[in-house]
Amino acid sequence: MSTEIGVPITAAVGTNRKGLALAVIAIAQLTVVLDVSIVNVALPSIQQDLGFSATGLEWIVNAYALAFGGLLLLGGRIADVYGKRRTLIAGLGLLVVASTAGGLAPDAGWLIGARVAQGVAGALIAPAALALIATTFTESHERNRAMGVYAAMSGAGGALGNVLGGVLTTGLSWRWVLFVNIPIGIVAAVLAPRAFQRTATAGGRMDLAGALTVTAGVSSIVYGLMHASSDSWGSAGTYGPLTGGAVALLTFVLIEARQPSPLMPLRIWADRNRAGAYVVMLVVGAATIAVFYFLTLFMQIVLGYSALRTGFAFLAFAVGAGATAGISGRLVGRIGPRPLLGVGLLTLASGLFWLSFLDADARYLGDLAGPLVLAGCGVGLCFVPLTLAAVVRVDHDAAGISSALLNTCQQVGGGLGLAVFGTIAATAARHRLDTAVPGLGAQVHAGGGGPMPPELRRLISDALADGYGLAYLVAAVTLAVACVIGVIAIREVADEGAAVPIA
Repeated sequence: MSTEIGVPITAAVGTNRKGLALAVIAIAQLTVVLDVSIVNVALPSIQQDLGFSATGLEWIVNAYALAFGGLLLLGGRIADVYGKRRTLIAGLGLLVVASTAGGLAPDAGWLIGARVAQGVAGALIAPAALALIATTFTESHERNRAMGVYAAMSGAGGALGNVLGGVLTTGLSWRWVLFVNIPIGIVAAVLAPRAFQRTATAGGRMDLAGALTVTAGVSSIVYGLMHASSDSWGSAGTYGPLTGGAVALLTFVLIEARQPSPLMPLRIWADRNRAGAYVVMLVVGAATIAVFYFLTLFMQIVLGYSALRTGFAFLAFAVGAGATAGISGRLVGRIGPRPLLGVGLLTLASGLFWLSFLDADARYLGDLAGPLVLAGCGVGLCFVPLTLAAVVRVDHDAAGISSALLNTCQQVGGGLGLAVFGTIAATAARHRLDTAVPGLGAQVHAGGGGPMPPELRRLISDALADGYGLAYLVAAVTLAVACVIGVIAIREVADEGAAVPIA
């Protein structure tokens, strides 16, 4: 009798623990994604309150991106060596402290330092959370469902960050875009020990030489790409960091080939599914940043939207991403990753192609809502097969670093997309302005306040719309190429019902 009663009780406990684990992973991933986008709408208020210069204001965003992107591989290795659950809790604790410090910041330097600390926290949280999916949900149907939730948070979080940032800044203060992490981080950190069993550690040394070279390399490349988006590809501030970063990454690969306990085992790249996922995620990261960055500028500068209205406009993207991520998680076990990835990339490309027809008379319902829903659906369909391809069939001691590599590709892709597509948009807009009025493009690029005649304002709006449209067209073509690569490289990543070798 006791045995008969004990079986369902044990099963229920296991089910409840996995449900709690999924909730903690979703919360953790949401905080990481929110911190990338939630400050965007608050930037004008921060500038007015703390006295940031126009160029200094960019570092509120860049400081987080540099620390996050540069330290992701190290964060993944820490998760493997010291335990994924322990790393997740440490990252959440650091996020709470950094967010408290940032919300209380009395000056610009303090806030930038807090954003760096938030980026370090994100570099610990993101790979640990993704690796915990692989080690907690070993049954294929459970893992696919968990991946669907994770993908929904990853895909919709950026849009939700814009909305939440607008609401908090308008209703309370810009400081609450940082304070909001405090209750979320505390709840997740308290629940994590109950949600996850103690994970095994890989042991070994930390490979400090590898950590230093890869952090320097990724950070330099991200910095160079950011500089290119705001200056030019030919400036020393662009090609210097890009060259130095490439040399540092080459040095890193040479170190890893000889290291007995490498930060990034090179065998991770041997699997075609995983290598294909990294390449495609690079392009998806670039395309996603194009959607958010250019449309934010277009809606506020050309259409005259307020920050709050701009934030809510992105809800269409969040709805699309959230809906298809859940569907993708349920279907991937039945039809495999390739069809979902192919459809997802083509859907995302279709959304960006639609956006390439933007003009200064665009209407939200007729011209923006549709492509935003399409782009969101595409991202939601892509994330599950890409994430599965990155984390299955990985040795247990490399699960964290494999997860970190996927996140790193997304971050570097975002920086690359902002630089390349931003340069295309700026060049096209400047060419149209100079064609209409010689020298006008350089004058507008240099900036200048004060009122302007309606004819000139209209000319600038048309030029900006042209530039953004061309950037979206190039992004759509790039996604089509990535679709071919993904469909060829990524095949079956796990058999339905089979045990995943990383557990």
